[in-house]
Amino acid sequence: MKTKIWLFALLPLIFGILANSQPQSKAEFEFKGIVLDSDNGEPLIGAQILVKGTKVGAVTDFDGRFHFDYSKRQATLVVEYTGYASQEIEAEAGKETSIRLSGGVQLSEMVVVAKGEARRKARRRNRKARVATEGEEMSVAYSVPTQAFPSPPATIAPNVRQQPSPANTEDYDHINENRFFEVAQQPLSTFSIDVDAASYSNMRRFVNDGQIPPADAIRIEEMVNYFNYSYPQPTGEHPFEVITEIGPCPWKPENRLFHIGMQAKKIEMNNLPASNLVFLIDVSGSMRSANKLPLLKSSFKLLADQMRPNDRVAIVVYAGAAGLVLPSTAGTNTRAIKEAIEKLSAGGSTAGGAGIKLAYKVARDHFIQDGNNRVILATDGDFNVGESSDAAMVRLIEKERQSGVFLTVLGFGMGNYKDNKMQKLANTGNGNHAYIDNIKEAKKVLINEFGGTMFTVAKDVKLQLEFNPAKVKGYRLIGYENRVLNNEDFNDDQKDAGEMGAGHTVTALYEIIPAGVESEYLAKVDPLKYQNLVGVASASDELLTVKLRYKRPDGHKSRLIEKPVADYSHSSLSENFNWSATVAQFGMLLRRSKYKGSANYADAIRLGERSKGKDPNGYRAEMIELMKKVQSRVAPELAGK
Repeated sequence: MKTKIWLFALLPLIFGILANSQPQSKAEFEFKGIVLDSDNGEPLIGAQILVKGTKVGAVTDFDGRFHFDYSKRQATLVVEYTGYASQEIEAEAGKETSIRLSGGVQLSEMVVVAKGEARRKARRRNRKARVATEGEEMSVAYSVPTQAFPSPPATIAPNVRQQPSPANTEDYDHINENRFFEVAQQPLSTFSIDVDAASYSNMRRFVNDGQIPPADAIRIEEMVNYFNYSYPQPTGEHPFEVITEIGPCPWKPENRLFHIGMQAKKIEMNNLPASNLVFLIDVSGSMRSANKLPLLKSSFKLLADQMRPNDRVAIVVYAGAAGLVLPSTAGTNTRAIKEAIEKLSAGGSTAGGAGIKLAYKVARDHFIQDGNNRVILATDGDFNVGESSDAAMVRLIEKERQSGVFLTVLGFGMGNYKDNKMQKLANTGNGNHAYIDNIKEAKKVLINEFGGTMFTVAKDVKLQLEFNPAKVKGYRLIGYENRVLNNEDFNDDQKDAGEMGAGHTVTALYEIIPAGVESEYLAKVDPLKYQNLVGVASASDELLTVKLRYKRPDGHKSRLIEKPVADYSHSSLSENFNWSATVAQFGMLLRRSKYKGSANYADAIRLGERSKGKDPNGYRAEMIELMKKVQSRVAPELAGK
């Protein structure tokens, strides 16, 4: 009897243990509220709200409101906004929380704090780097201190910074320059197009700041493609025209230079498809400096002025958390768009992955069939919360691009600029990458070249060249190192490649070693026993064949263009040919390329001045001045004298 009594007494305890051992469904409680200025009652846009000790939270929208879900009914909220004293607020789920922030943190104080934190982070990174690299090779992605120019005359550059910042953490992927290949061993060369131009404007920023850019910041194809070329407009069934030209190589006269140009069809602004744009703006603490968020805001206001009645714009921001500050809004409501941009302020850590997810969701929710659906990410690339590694971000973008939403990446700032991450995001996201170093560049990218930047006319564009061994002994693709493909990728429609926008031009250059010319650039190998096809090939007058594949913006199957190129040289070379050769020389000199031959700044400047052409926007004249600046400041051996 006593045993039964004890069993009955223990039953509640047993059932309690069993109940607690069962998996519990995770309840989610909604927290919501509004953040206002305590003095004037105005809503604060982009204020960050996080549950204390977690990464759960939100960013206030255009009306200063926020909402998010959390697993508990009560929470301590940490509220931060640049220029205001942060607050901790006790909040209860389901109840509207009204928060008023008072001004009390001066910008100068925040800058001092930010610089101190940057120095502490730099010291930690340096300590880790010394440990990690001891006895090992350097990683291919690294932070590069820039080399300052020797002191120039004060009349030329009175504001030249003589030494790089000690906290410089800019990241560039290492570039292994394309080498020469022997046609008898490897007759095919395959690569993806690249319409990005970020490397050029980034280079300009270094030179104008009195510094030599790191070699790995120089991507020659992006410098060449920064400029428009006067190629003929397409007239056939394809959305672009392919032209070719052959002439002597300016820096290696015994070799030849092969120039490929592509011109995408121009479309008048009023005839472009409707746009569904989501501005994804980094408002983290690293964006505080004048050449970041303030320049970004001015740039996006220019873009807001380009919107048409059938266009839509939404604004998503991210810092420690991501939030929608402007729901998808008609393009004609320029005032609301600009007000939302103007009220943005920087502060907090950088949850880039969360921001990207939210931006793509907003774009999908307002998807325009047969329209231009695009996320425009503006950042310095310094992601450090959540999905932030290169691999994680690439996987995220690969997943999101399946929705048919394209990606444009705009880079801002210096000192911590993550060029390598920006490149990966743009290349993976069916998009393009530009670096905005001043408001003039913003106007070029977002107004003058609006169609090319925003409207894709062909995607997954690949080229494959087959060289005739009877005419060509060796070849080298100049630039495009991060766009080289395996030969079998050319026919694989699952392989991602570059996109081409309306009105875009794409230019590529090959340096060719003619048959019979000895070259120090080709490795000595024994002749092949079974592969001698020169006898057959010599019957043809073709130098090479260019093949090109592309897809329509909404297509899944590629289309093929094939163009044989006869062995000839133009008696009079075009401005297009000579200007692209000028830019390539400049890039090779900046990279200190082992393939630069006799290239030097004096010759490059002379060739550039002869081939500048009409230059309506002054972009080419500006590059000539940049070459002169570098020539006057670098050591003679770097100037190629």
